Amino acid sequence: MSMATRKPERRSPERARKPPRERRQRRGGEASSWRRLPRTWLTHHLQALVGSLGRLVRAPLGNLMTVLVLGIALALPAALHLVLANARQLSDTWEGAARISLYLRLSVPDSEARGLARRIEGRPEVASVRYITRDEALAEFRQASGLDIAIDSLGENPLPATLVVSPADEVAKPKALERLREELQALPGVELARLDLEWIQRLYALMELVWRAVMVIGALLGLAVILVIGNTIRLAIENRREEIVVMKLVGATDGFVRRPFLYTGLWYGLAGGSVAWLLVALSLGWLHAPVQRLALLYQSGFTLRGLAATEVLALLAFAVVLGLAGAWLAVGRHLKSIEPT
Repeated sequence: MSMATRKPERRSPERARKPPRERRQRRGGEASSWRRLPRTWLTHHLQALVGSLGRLVRAPLGNLMTVLVLGIALALPAALHLVLANARQLSDTWEGAARISLYLRLSVPDSEARGLARRIEGRPEVASVRYITRDEALAEFRQASGLDIAIDSLGENPLPATLVVSPADEVAKPKALERLREELQALPGVELARLDLEWIQRLYALMELVWRAVMVIGALLGLAVILVIGNTIRLAIENRREEIVVMKLVGATDGFVRRPFLYTGLWYGLAGGSVAWLLVALSLGWLHAPVQRLALLYQSGFTLRGLAATEVLALLAFAVVLGLAGAWLAVGRHLKSIEPT
């Protein structure tokens, strides 16, 4: 078909009335409105966040008492967690001092005992081996007991030669030490292998029991925090009932009405977590000097450790989650009952 016989394009009357420039402006306005949605959403949330903080600041006394209650409830499991962490740190130093005593048979000659000591010291799980001859063992026993007359009346040395094995740090755990003791017990010439680690095993069992108790206490106190924040938010909702009715009359959605109360729970949780951190830090500072004096008396380099940065962040995050959970439960239950009539 030639250009002369080509039919003109039909346009709708509305499209024909609008010039191309106006249509481009309309499309540009729609696109810019979509781009403004995230900014508007962020602005609304920032307003609710700052507004909820302002409401808390305007009633300092009552809110301070609530925050102190939350801080004490959160400080208790945090303090118990630190007690267990320091106990584990102290038990690690005790495990490092664990020794395995190998009592050799009386028939084992000195040269064979020294060769056995060298073979044991060559094992990767052994740090060092100290060889105590029969005469050295008798001299140590004589000095420690003071029974010179009774020892001289024996006529011969009844004590065996002993190998004192110091395990490496890689096996400084009860199960690994017990496995090493059984292997050394099976060596030729060894009469008895003794590992004095039962008290450390009891300590580990006790710490495991305490850890489970801490988890239970933490869960119960976390539930108490949720209930305290939920009850506080419920009272705030009741105090603002008329305001909520007016907001719903003018078209406010449940999400818009719910938002400030959720941020109030967030502020309660964050403030309670900060108070808990402060209480734990003050308690550790108060106990630091006595613990250091006690460690020096026992010639130990043990020092109390506080909450690490990750633990502080975990405490604050846990408190914030509890605050949001309490606020969500309160708002979800009581906000639906407030409707304009």
